[in-house]
Amino acid sequence: MNSSQETQCHAIIHSVSGLCGVVGAGFAQAPGSDNAVIVPLQIGMIISLGAVFDIELSESSAKATLSTATASMVGRGISQALVGWIPILGNTINATTATAVTETIGWIVAQNFSQKVLVQ
Repeated sequence: MNSSQETQCHAIIHSVSGLCGVVGAGFAQAPGSDNAVIVPLQIGMIISLGAVFDIELSESSAKATLSTATASMVGRGISQALVGWIPILGNTINATTATAVTETIGWIVAQNFSQKVLVQ
């Protein structure tokens, strides 16, 4: 990954992770409801990251790439179920987890794409 690609990846991953954190915080008391917003954001992030590395992805390919990261979503679901319903604490934990999971997914995908490895 060259410096230009890394800069583009930073912009894409950090902005989408920040949005996912806001969504996670806002929907913390409604378990699972944030997935309807977060998953499309993550799919868009994956498609955008592909473009950085001249990899054209369809929405279904991006979904397949995202599905490989579902194990991390299990941890997010557990934390939301345990404390997500508690005002303020649940919002903070849900926001942090949504941000961290999205960052992790983004950098794993970016690294794979930089090596022209399609995760499907």
